[in-house]
Amino acid sequence: MVNKQKRQDRRTRYTINVIKDGFLELIQHNPYSKITIKKLCQTADISRSTFYLHFDSMNDVLNAVLDDAIMTTSSDYFKINNFSVDYLKENESLIPACQRVGSGTKYRKLLLDPDLTEYIVGRIMVHERDRVVPAIQKKTGLSQEDAETLFLYTLHGSFAVNRANHFRKNDQWYHDVQLLNKFTLNGYQALK
Repeated sequence: MVNKQKRQDRRTRYTINVIKDGFLELIQHNPYSKITIKKLCQTADISRSTFYLHFDSMNDVLNAVLDDAIMTTSSDYFKINNFSVDYLKENESLIPACQRVGSGTKYRKLLLDPDLTEYIVGRIMVHERDRVVPAIQKKTGLSQEDAETLFLYTLHGSFAVNRANHFRKNDQWYHDVQLLNKFTLNGYQALK
């Protein structure tokens, strides 16, 4: 019975990954609004009933893919003070989530879909809020409401700069990140 359960779990994980990979393949050539469950099932080579065993809708797949991208991006953003370009290149895991999510080509087209910007920022916010807002409060002494306002501002600005750089980590991107991080940290210190 235990071996059968393990096999089933492995098959389930495999099928979920096939669906997510199919979604990422489709998003390379189609905006999210044009991806259908039918197209996804064809790309993933699964039946519609198999899809519905694992997901209720296309939004569920989108959430699962975004969660995969976001969950690989925990950050110690507020523990560092040195944002030189060389430091950022050697310590990219310390860069905020919306700057790290697009670090590979796997998620780039998804992140550049103009119809999903607010949705993606909202998803990042859900994942990061409980960790980042208290860190802002600790660094600034602000109320939770004010810290959330700064978090929202920083998140939207960071995402916009990353979109402008097409989520490519080149010299311009490092320059922009360094500038934004200095601006943000100096702003936090001024509020203290």
